[in-house]
Amino acid sequence: MKHILVTGGAGFIGSNFIPYFLNKNESIHLVNIDKLTYAGNLKNLQEVSQNENYTFVEGDICDRTLLEFLFEKYDFNGVIHFAAESHVDNSITHPDAFIKTNVFGTFTLLDVAKNHWMKSPYNFKEKHISSRFHHISTDEVYGTLGETGLFSETTPYAPNSPYSATKASSDFIVRSYFHTYGLNVVTSNCSNNYGPKQHNEKLIPTIIRKALAQEPIPIYGDGENIRDWLYVLDHCKGIELVYNKGLSGQTYNIGGRNERNNNYIAIKICEILDAKLPQKNKKSYKEYITYVKDRPGHDMRYAIDASKIENSLGWRADENFETGIEKTITWYLEKYSS
Repeated sequence: MKHILVTGGAGFIGSNFIPYFLNKNESIHLVNIDKLTYAGNLKNLQEVSQNENYTFVEGDICDRTLLEFLFEKYDFNGVIHFAAESHVDNSITHPDAFIKTNVFGTFTLLDVAKNHWMKSPYNFKEKHISSRFHHISTDEVYGTLGETGLFSETTPYAPNSPYSATKASSDFIVRSYFHTYGLNVVTSNCSNNYGPKQHNEKLIPTIIRKALAQEPIPIYGDGENIRDWLYVLDHCKGIELVYNKGLSGQTYNIGGRNERNNNYIAIKICEILDAKLPQKNKKSYKEYITYVKDRPGHDMRYAIDASKIENSLGWRADENFETGIEKTITWYLEKYSS
């Protein structure tokens, strides 16, 4: 049986990926290491907690001794690296945590994997010729777009927040381990994810939660900031494809081709809530939409050109925003009613 290390699997994307991957790969054992910070929640993984092909380890990817122990114990054939501090607002107030986890943590993980899998640069141990490190990153490393254009894999990096700067740094460290040591790495940069299990602090859960509580729904600035929205299960399918079939040393952008601004997001969610759970006073949840002071360095527009993964690996997003947000709201209504 092959063993794969998943980092940060109790977070939003990881906790969607693990059940999906285990269901499709019954001969693979996943070990999930997660520090269980505020963003990690083991309740998100209850459905796999009794799966004999799943093991959870509470730990920090900056802990080299622990990582070396796990590599020796399980002799991992692969790493799928989700673990990261990811909330931009938090990176503005506490950038040090982002530098530690996103930069030093990624380096430590890479270095332990390289030492375990390789005898010397470009010289793999026989058992690990096909062992692979998949680094999960973000489109925010590319900075911001004007009214037109898309991020591609060749777009120059121009991160504008401490979060995106630390993710850009981690991307470059991964790249350096491919070019310097020949480590088998792939990187995927995704657009804004949404769906079940996302942390309450993020935009879409915040809109839903505030609306249901009949509280002001905070929207930054004028609400015209645009993101390319990707349903989390579509992202998980892309990650598996890149891990299994992506070319070593390559980067693959995964985007939903669903550009929507924050005003549209808020209004659409409120309209769906109006239909699914109308208020007793018959008023629309849209009345709670409130505009607040914009955050520093707020990028105006992100949008991904996913042609590479579509054409070379055959990936397609199954959900558009309108179908995905219906599923998302249904999940949150069940969560908040339980």
